[in-house]
Amino acid sequence: MPVITLNRERLCRFLGREITVQEMAKQLPWIGFDIEEVGGDYVKVEFNPNRIDFCSYAGVARALKGFMGWETGLPKYKVKRGETVLHIDKAVSGVRPYMLAAVIRNVKLDEDDMVDLMEMQEDLHWGVGRDRRKASIGVHNLDVVEPPFTFTAVEPDSVRFVPLDKTEEMSLREIIEKHEKGKAYSHLVDWAAKYPLLVDRDGKVLSMPPIINGELTRVSGQTRNLFLDITGMDYRAVEKSLHVLATALADMGGEIEAVKVKYPDHSVVSPDLTPEKMRLRVSYANELVGVRLSEKQVIKCLERCRLGARKVGEGVVEVAVPAYRIDVLHEVDLVEEVAIGYGYQRLKPTFPKSVTVGQEHPAYRLANLVRKIMTGLGFTEVTNFTLTNERWHYEMMRRKPENVVKLANPVSAEYSIARQELLPGLMKNLMDNKHESFPQRLFEVSDVMHINMKLETRCERLLHVAAVSSHATANFTEIKSCVEALLANLGLKRWKMKATEQPSFLEGRSAAVYVKGRRIGLLGEVHPEVLNNFELENQVSAFEINLEEIA
Repeated sequence: MPVITLNRERLCRFLGREITVQEMAKQLPWIGFDIEEVGGDYVKVEFNPNRIDFCSYAGVARALKGFMGWETGLPKYKVKRGETVLHIDKAVSGVRPYMLAAVIRNVKLDEDDMVDLMEMQEDLHWGVGRDRRKASIGVHNLDVVEPPFTFTAVEPDSVRFVPLDKTEEMSLREIIEKHEKGKAYSHLVDWAAKYPLLVDRDGKVLSMPPIINGELTRVSGQTRNLFLDITGMDYRAVEKSLHVLATALADMGGEIEAVKVKYPDHSVVSPDLTPEKMRLRVSYANELVGVRLSEKQVIKCLERCRLGARKVGEGVVEVAVPAYRIDVLHEVDLVEEVAIGYGYQRLKPTFPKSVTVGQEHPAYRLANLVRKIMTGLGFTEVTNFTLTNERWHYEMMRRKPENVVKLANPVSAEYSIARQELLPGLMKNLMDNKHESFPQRLFEVSDVMHINMKLETRCERLLHVAAVSSHATANFTEIKSCVEALLANLGLKRWKMKATEQPSFLEGRSAAVYVKGRRIGLLGEVHPEVLNNFELENQVSAFEINLEEIA
């Protein structure tokens, strides 16, 4: 979790009024901070990564002013028309295709502001950019370079410049191999034939995204005009990072000026800080929060959270979400803002109207029974992550992705989707333990995720059981007997198995399981190509059953 240390005196300058350390420690938790440490003149707080706008004093002060009622409603940021142009060369399309930019004029940065700016960059690199993979930030002294700028890709040995914190020129290849930042982030570009480079009109190098800026455009306390560049593989991450950074610098006294970004096939003007419009049902907010608020009261709560709000119908409020609020995605997020604006401390706990005796959920009762049966059949239980990636889940299993539940902002490429089956995880378990003795018999009882457009969340959790048996003579007959033993011990009296084809299983040695005419699962011998993909020498037989169909 990201942490920020808030000096009282400095925060007061952003707030425009005095506030004590004790008052800071009392009020900050109500807007989403966890207090880590309270000192004589500071408060050290932790915040949730989804509120990445809290990564700067400006962002904290902006939210606190609204919550305290000192300055409510939608913050307005003026983006002046500018003449600066940024050209995006087609050469970067396969390496790092997206870049957006902004100019910040007449900003005065003292030593504390410089530290704040660097920490803000690192928090954005981690929280939104996913360690620079999805987005990376460059902040430059605009006065030492000449627009228009060009974002291009060049041969690793064709250009030399002085990287930040160095005194000698280095080629792009030398930076990758020798510079501290180059070695740390080389994996983001070293696979490409050409490396990204940002240059000005005269060919002066501003930066080598996403690795390192040039010493030429170093920002100091004397810098008054800044050029911001955000580049990455994910356009949304690039855009949101720019919005958070530009608005924070505006609150630090700067003036935002637009940049015309020219791609090979289209042009955009950035930053676009137009608020996003969403609608909130007052009855829905009242039901979830447990209060009875009128439209007027809901609007007031939203305005305390620095959102714009107005009544557009009976029981319906239109909400304007500022560009830096990258966490507001759904109506339920607006309900959370109503709760914060109302004040969690004002909510009164209540006892349930009816007293009941708790008991185990039927799904967990079934899961525990299945665990006992599988253990009795000689299998060892494992537990894998619910998140995985398309390569392990589909490609390695000889399957094509279908209705994938993708994460909007995954922490890493290893965990980019929610699993739809348990079997790929068990195959990876076998691969990771191929040095152990055989036979190996593993099972897992856990949730999988499937798209269901009928639900509000558009996604549902289903309880599955899957098992693998790996040894020299593993075959269809063995796994069929295990499935039959499982079904019989679950109390089922009738089931059918019909021959079927599935890419992960060997043709002619796989079957589908049916109960009361409904298909509940698959079993068979794993295809040799799948075994090769997981580097397995022994044969593997496996099954997977949807327990929801027999619960």
